[in-house]
Amino acid sequence: MSLRSAVAAPFQQKGTESMPESEFVVALSLDRDWFSPDQAERLVDLATGQGLLARDDETDEVLAEFDPSAVEIPEDFVPDESVLQEQSTFEKLLDKVVSAGTDKQTAVAEINDLQGRLGVTIETAAVVYARRRGVDASAEAAEAREELKAES
Repeated sequence: MSLRSAVAAPFQQKGTESMPESEFVVALSLDRDWFSPDQAERLVDLATGQGLLARDDETDEVLAEFDPSAVEIPEDFVPDESVLQEQSTFEKLLDKVVSAGTDKQTAVAEINDLQGRLGVTIETAAVVYARRRGVDASAEAAEAREELKAES
């Protein structure tokens, strides 16, 4: 959830859902002092890869792919540098399910149970779990498929 909060903060600050990428980086690095400029650019890459941001190459802007105003950011929120690490397919799905309103501990327990009952990988169980709750898991399903192919 902290990646979504970190991405939402500059948009909330400006009251918009799009802005120049350079302005987004400045908001995270200089305005808030959360990351170095290089780290803020890495965050843009990660958020784009996870479908939180889209880049408009013509205007050099980043666009929120979710409603940033709907994200509650605590007053004392400071993202941990761990948000800059690549998330596993399972972690991405878990974040999506939690963002959709399922308690994290409940989701983990139910995904583990589903994995045991179906005899599949944790990623596959998480895809099935997300889809059963109406959460779009198509990108993560493709990732899980590719991971399975790579392991074969």
